[in-house]
Amino acid sequence: MPVRVLPTQPYPDQKSGTAGLRKKVTVFQQPHYLENFLQAIFDVETALHGRTLIIGGDGRYHNRVAIQTAVAMAAGNGIAKVIVGQGGILSTPAASNLIRVHDAAGGLLLTASHNPAGPDGDFGIKFNIAGGGQAPEALTGRIFEASKTLGRYRIFEGANVDLDRLGTRMLGDTVIEVIDSVDDYARLQQTLFDFDLIRDWFTRGGRICFDAMHAVTGPYARRILIEQLGAPEGSVINAIPLEDFGGGHPDPNLIYAKHLLDLAMSPDAPDLIAASDGDGDRNMILGRGLFISPGDSLAMLAAHLDRLPGYKSGLKGLARSMPTCRAVDVVAKARGLECHETPTGWKFFANLLDANRLTLCGEESFGTSSSHAREKDGLWAVLAWANVLAVTGKSVQQIASEHWAQYGRHYYVRHDYDELPTATANGIVDRLRKALPSLVGGRHGDWTVSQADEFSYTDPVDGSVATAQGLRIVFGDAARIILRLSGTGTEGATIRLYLERYERAADRLGWTTTDALAPLAAIADKLIRINELSGREGPSVVT
Repeated sequence: MPVRVLPTQPYPDQKSGTAGLRKKVTVFQQPHYLENFLQAIFDVETALHGRTLIIGGDGRYHNRVAIQTAVAMAAGNGIAKVIVGQGGILSTPAASNLIRVHDAAGGLLLTASHNPAGPDGDFGIKFNIAGGGQAPEALTGRIFEASKTLGRYRIFEGANVDLDRLGTRMLGDTVIEVIDSVDDYARLQQTLFDFDLIRDWFTRGGRICFDAMHAVTGPYARRILIEQLGAPEGSVINAIPLEDFGGGHPDPNLIYAKHLLDLAMSPDAPDLIAASDGDGDRNMILGRGLFISPGDSLAMLAAHLDRLPGYKSGLKGLARSMPTCRAVDVVAKARGLECHETPTGWKFFANLLDANRLTLCGEESFGTSSSHAREKDGLWAVLAWANVLAVTGKSVQQIASEHWAQYGRHYYVRHDYDELPTATANGIVDRLRKALPSLVGGRHGDWTVSQADEFSYTDPVDGSVATAQGLRIVFGDAARIILRLSGTGTEGATIRLYLERYERAADRLGWTTTDALAPLAAIADKLIRINELSGREGPSVVT
């Protein structure tokens, strides 16, 4: 079975988005489409040659086929060792951890995250660099340029690795090792959290419902929550990863996981209700009668994290993506911590983490993590909340109420307008962009526009600059309206509209989110006219 150099023709559309290359499955099934993208990575990232490469995916349709291709091409391109998760399964945070544990030169993560799966669904692949973080934009840009002129690819022909059998075998000169997908990740969590205390919390009657959404975190959650921490059987639901995620949409939010909201509002609700997404990097947190927004979850964990074993030495700093509500900023200020505002995309946190300037970071799209990894980590967030409940002896509702009383409350919502015609979406954004200078100083109800701009970011570590990262209309500390194009869809364009309102008065902390944000929604409708210009009656999804 020799290494073959096979001719190919370049594809013009292999530009990575916020987190890798995402397309419909049928696009990846085109002749040599995946091979071209992989070869561009191997050609550009020459540090992979002679080193270790991690490969795994979220188990979605086409995952096994694509992993066989990736393994064969790694063997054809001089990779010394390939480590693959059993069955081709690796959650995104587990893969990031493996890169660090094995001092690998990088990893190939086959996932389209929270996007639907199946033959008519989505597929994706991203490259993570040494250290476990996502490839920076400069690198993905070079990979894209290489893909546009590619004329050949290298592959170990006829390779067929048994992905279900643990152990080591050779593929030419390359070592292929299939490992237990959960072991290293579970060991890492034990260093961060007080497993004895959480186990005792379950023994004393603490209850959790974790929904793996038939996605990658099922095996991880069962191993840790049930086998290691002693949560009762039934505490983890939809735990078997399926190629089509059971026909569901593995996006843990109030739309696609409404059954969890219904459970939280029921008379017999568990103490902690949670879910993760397709590749295990997102999380949703609820308590009895209460949904905790991602920005609030970040801020509340920031206020309690130093009580947990892995963080007792204190926090280095905090960070959030620009569209995420500013709740964590208030905690950072009160505790004298550095707080960073970055563009959307976990790669922007990675530099700060590597420079030891961050301990905790998060984004509004249900992603939270810490310095233990270079990716967001859904199950980590759930374990952090369980540890907080165990160490404080309080309920989710008590923690939230006390937090808002001390720091104030940021009411927050995101409106997604999915699959818009690209020209329509760009037109809406361009129109607002042109209007921004004229908005400053304008009075709208009780609020005055203090700032209206397009967010750009200069990385404080390497000096790189990211521009065009979202449009902001800011009303001082009181409120914000954010508009940006998403980089995670596979059809048309997605516009995200974010509304945020901050209140400190005790009699304003118990409003419903809808009521609190209604005046701001009316202002956004007047200034942006997104429904009118898009021809939609309203957003596709509200979270």
